[in-house]
Amino acid sequence: MPKKQNCLLPCLALLAGAAHAEMATYAVEPTHTEVMFEILHNKTSTLRGRFNKESGSVEFDRAGRQGKADITVDVASLDTGLAAFTKNLLEKNFLDVSMAPTARFVGDKFVFDGDNVSAVEGQLTLLGKTVPVTLKAQRFNCYTSPLIKREICGGDFEATIRRGDFGMDYKLPDIANDVHLVIQIEAIKQTP
Repeated sequence: MPKKQNCLLPCLALLAGAAHAEMATYAVEPTHTEVMFEILHNKTSTLRGRFNKESGSVEFDRAGRQGKADITVDVASLDTGLAAFTKNLLEKNFLDVSMAPTARFVGDKFVFDGDNVSAVEGQLTLLGKTVPVTLKAQRFNCYTSPLIKREICGGDFEATIRRGDFGMDYKLPDIANDVHLVIQIEAIKQTP
C-alpha cells in the first residue's frame, strides 16, 4: 500500500505534464482578424467603427478543453470611414488614444459546449481600467491551410460592454452606454 501512495503524486504530475504538453500556441493572423464595434446614437442610428491593427497569441488544447488568449488592439488604428468622426472618437472624451494607445483582452478560460468552443472568459483593459468580459462564440473552427500547410483556428465572437465601466461617460445617455463588439479572429499554429 505505501508504494501506491508514493507513486500517486509523481503519477499525477506526469499526467498533468502530458495534458499541458497538448497546449499549442497560435499567432494572430492580421489579415483575417478584425475588431468592430456598434453603438446606438440618440436612439436613432447605429454608429460603427473598426480597428485595423491587432496582435497577440492564443494557446489552445481542444482535447483538454482549455485555452488562453492575449490580444492587443492598436487604438490609433480606428477607422469609422469618416476622418472627422474617427478623430473625435480618438480624443479625450472617448478613447483618449494619447493616454491609452492600446486595449488588451486576456482570456483565461475557454468554455466548451461538447467539443466546440462556446465562449472565452477574460479581462478587457481599456482606458486604464480592467473589466471582466465574456466573448460568446458565434462559430469556431480549426482547419489545415492548403497554402501554408499549418493549422489555423479561429471564429467570430461577440460581446456587449458598457463604456461607462471604463470611465467613458461623455454624452451619456444620448450616446448609448452599451457597445456591441464583433470580433473576427484567425490564428496560425506555431511550429515547436
